[in-house]
Amino acid sequence: MQTFKRFLTMCGLATSLAVTASGVAHSEVKKDFKVAWSIYVGWMPWGYANDHGIVKKWADKYGITIDVTQFNDYVESMNQFTAGAYDAVTLTNMDGLSIPAAGGVDTTAVIVGDFSNGNDALILKEKDKLEDVKGQNVNLVEFSVSHYLLARALESIGLSERDVKVVNTSDADMVAAYQTNDVTSVVTWNPLVSTIMEEQSAHNVFDSSKIPGEIIDLMAANTDVLKDNPDFGKALAGIWYDTMAVMTADSDDGKAARTAMGQASGTDLTGFEAQMAATKLFDKAEDAVAFTTSPDLPTTMDHVRNFLFEKGLLGNGASSADVIGIEMPDGTVLGDKGNVKMRFTSTYMDAAANGQL
Repeated sequence: MQTFKRFLTMCGLATSLAVTASGVAHSEVKKDFKVAWSIYVGWMPWGYANDHGIVKKWADKYGITIDVTQFNDYVESMNQFTAGAYDAVTLTNMDGLSIPAAGGVDTTAVIVGDFSNGNDALILKEKDKLEDVKGQNVNLVEFSVSHYLLARALESIGLSERDVKVVNTSDADMVAAYQTNDVTSVVTWNPLVSTIMEEQSAHNVFDSSKIPGEIIDLMAANTDVLKDNPDFGKALAGIWYDTMAVMTADSDDGKAARTAMGQASGTDLTGFEAQMAATKLFDKAEDAVAFTTSPDLPTTMDHVRNFLFEKGLLGNGASSADVIGIEMPDGTVLGDKGNVKMRFTSTYMDAAANGQL
C-alpha cells in the first residue's frame, strides 16, 4: 500500500529557504506552465486528469500548455515550486505557509480541494480514552500534520506537548513500530491508520474529523504568475471540477476513474474509496467557495501559524506568528500586512460555480 503523505521536514524547510535565493517563477505573460503534484487521495485527480486528456482540454481552451509532473518526494515538489521551477504545486495549508511563504515566495491557493476528515488519527494501544495519552511516548513524523493533530488533540483536553514525549518516527516504519511492545501511541495517516486499526489492541481516540477543515489540501500557484496569467488559474479550476465530476460519479466511468486513481496511489478501489470516505472532497465549486470564505478559515490559519511559530518553522529570526501575512478572500490579513506571502482566493472557484470558465 502507498504510505506516502503530505509532510514537512526540517531538511526540506532548510532546502526550500536556500533555493529561494535562486529566484522565483518570473512574473510575465506567458503560454507554457508547469504544475507539480504528489501522491495523496486528494491530489490523485491531477494525475488522472493529465493521463485522460482533461488537462489538455482546458489548456487548449485558453491557448496555453500545462505540463503536469508527479513527484514521489512531496517536499522536493515544494522546494522546486519555491525555487521557481514550477508555477503551481499541490500542498497543504500548513506546508504552504511554512515552505514557499516562509521562503519568501508569494503563494496563492487557487483550488481548495479537500480537507482531511478522519484520514489522520491518534491511536492508543490497549487504551480507549484520549486522556490516556498523558505521560506516553507518542510516535509520529515530527513537524508534520500528525504533529499538528497531536497538538490539537492535547489542547482539546487541557494538555500540552509537555504532557507527552514525541518520538520522531518515519511513516515507512510506523506500522512495524506499532507492533513492537515499546510503542503504545502513534499519530499517523491513511492508509497506515487503516492498517494499524486492524490490530485488536488499537483504539482511535482522536482523528481529523474532530478538527474538520483544519488540514486542508490545496492547488497553489505563484501569485505573480497568476496575476499576470489569470487564464492559468481558470484552466486549473476547469481541470479540477471536470475531473471531480468523473471521479465522484455513480457510474461505470466513475468507478473506473476511482479504480485508476487507487492503483496509481498503491491501493485498490476499496482502499481508495475508504480514503475518500475520510476526506471531505470539494467536488462542487460552490461548496469550496463557501468553505474558503467562511469565518472558520482565519481561525484555522491562526492555529496553524501559531503551531509553526512555536516549532520554529516560520523562518530564521521570526519574532512572532505575525511575521508572515496571510490574506483571506475578503482582503483581511492575519499577520504582517507589509509581508503578505500566502493568500486564499475564491476567484477561480467562483468562476467555476457561476459557469464563467
